[in-house]
Amino acid sequence: MGKVLLERKDVDENLTWDLKSIYKTEEDFEQAVKEAEELSIELEREYKGKLKDSNIVNSCLDKLRTLYELSNVTEFYSYFSISVDQSNIENQTRQMKLSSISSRIQSRISFVKSEIMELDEDVIMKAIETSNENKNYLKNIIRSKKYALHPEVEKALSSLSNTLNAPFEIYNRAKLVDMDFGTFTVDDKEYPLSFGLFEGEWEYENDTKLRHAAFEAFSKKLREYNHTIAATYQTHVQKNKTMATLRGFESVFDFLLFDHKVDQELYNRQIDLIMEHLAPHMRKFAKLLQKIHGLDEMTFSDLKLEVDPEFEPKITVEESREYVEGALSVLGDNYLDLVKRAYDERWVDFVQNKGKSTGAFSYSPYGSHPFVLISWTNRMREVFVLAHELGHAGHYYLSQQNQNIFDYLASTYFLEAPSTMNEMLMANYLMKNTNDKRLKRWALSSVVSRTYYHNFVTHLLEAHYQREVYRIIDKGGSVQAETLNRLKRETLEKFWGNSVRINEGAELTWMRQPHYYKGLHSYNYSAGLTIATEVSKRVLNEGQSALDDWMEVLKAGGTKSPIELAQMAGVDITTETPLLNTIEHIGNLIDEIIKLSEELEE
Repeated sequence: MGKVLLERKDVDENLTWDLKSIYKTEEDFEQAVKEAEELSIELEREYKGKLKDSNIVNSCLDKLRTLYELSNVTEFYSYFSISVDQSNIENQTRQMKLSSISSRIQSRISFVKSEIMELDEDVIMKAIETSNENKNYLKNIIRSKKYALHPEVEKALSSLSNTLNAPFEIYNRAKLVDMDFGTFTVDDKEYPLSFGLFEGEWEYENDTKLRHAAFEAFSKKLREYNHTIAATYQTHVQKNKTMATLRGFESVFDFLLFDHKVDQELYNRQIDLIMEHLAPHMRKFAKLLQKIHGLDEMTFSDLKLEVDPEFEPKITVEESREYVEGALSVLGDNYLDLVKRAYDERWVDFVQNKGKSTGAFSYSPYGSHPFVLISWTNRMREVFVLAHELGHAGHYYLSQQNQNIFDYLASTYFLEAPSTMNEMLMANYLMKNTNDKRLKRWALSSVVSRTYYHNFVTHLLEAHYQREVYRIIDKGGSVQAETLNRLKRETLEKFWGNSVRINEGAELTWMRQPHYYKGLHSYNYSAGLTIATEVSKRVLNEGQSALDDWMEVLKAGGTKSPIELAQMAGVDITTETPLLNTIEHIGNLIDEIIKLSEELEE
């Protein structure tokens, strides 16, 4: 338990992703960056001050798409490189250099949106009518028109983009490079500690003494950076409030939800209904964990315990293929081919190493294939994580095959639906292929403790806390470490009530997640899983017709709003019914786990 993390250079290359499929050499990367910068100069020279009619507008946007494709790939290549080793000087230098060049490019091409926004709407409508490729980009410009600033201001903001995004970079450097967690000692034995080891292993440790000691040591190190990270976060949220005010939004919430293409009603509903209706079910689940593990009291540091830790199968990367391919094969041969290629062509970075980003993600450079980052712990739960990330990968892959660079990205409100859908399919597959009560209980508890807990509790509580932060900011206030800790503690205590003691250090949980630097992204997890839960029930009840609808949704990318995408999948998110159905479904799963536990005891 608790192995020492290797340096990146010492890990097994076969378990790393192959970025050479993007650029074979550093020279190829630098050439692509050079081409992008030259294209931005060309765009400015040919079109600045000349976007007067629909033909010229479309000609400019056709060239802009090419620039976007080039920049998209270079930026992801740089991001992927640094995400697997934040401490590598070459990676840091490349990223900083590219950020500087990207800011110059953004500044040069900022005139495109500004000049189109100043056109009469009938000119823009004519451009929409004559170009299917550019129509959604132009529709978004019309939608954004009322919030546009003077062209020179937009240019200045574009040139400052690197600086304005600095809080997230500072947070990552502190978290993944400067924070040295060292070791902790239990009964005269030393154990290694890091962000990855704590969140991947120690949080799930069955030995209460070890688990609690790891939590205390982890919290102690976080607290040393409490004021620095709070100041970083305060800078970020104040920047968002300033931008909201500059652009004329009524509130910072309207500003941050604008790109999601949903209103505050959908946002608030997701938080308020879950806080009220899901909390009783999860408290019941916490009490079950307390009983199974014979704990005198249930604390925050015990919430990641497994229902049946002795049973969870150990699984290698290679062994995971059978489950992942089996579960996702229902999505068709094209999708299954993508899954197989992910293993065969090294699309996935599985290893753990020093300086690697925590958690998991999947992104796809436009025109390339998707890449997945995960830290494999040889636990069966990683199969669910991998299925989740391959859900993002499949979504990007299919949308890029069917949509151009302007249109392939769906609203973030919908973005987590394809990923959590795959977790549902994994659970369905495991349940269908066994009569073993213990395996069924493990599968059900994995869905509750991993899929639903992660998306409906961890991320939702982030969203609730974040809403309280932005309410203060929206009224002209500010937040410091003490305020952030208080708000996080209050959120946890409200959800868990008397069922769980929120022990010292739990209030620092806000320091652990990068989501706070991504707008209001945290609520999207439960929103996406609500859609996925309803669709997965359709798949079980209707079979192929539901799957066919789902594949069309994945291909649609960003050409539809979240409400329209959900409607295509047979779900009406304009009402609270899907969310209440999902909460009831979680409650039923917990009741089934309790029933199976009682039967297994007998």
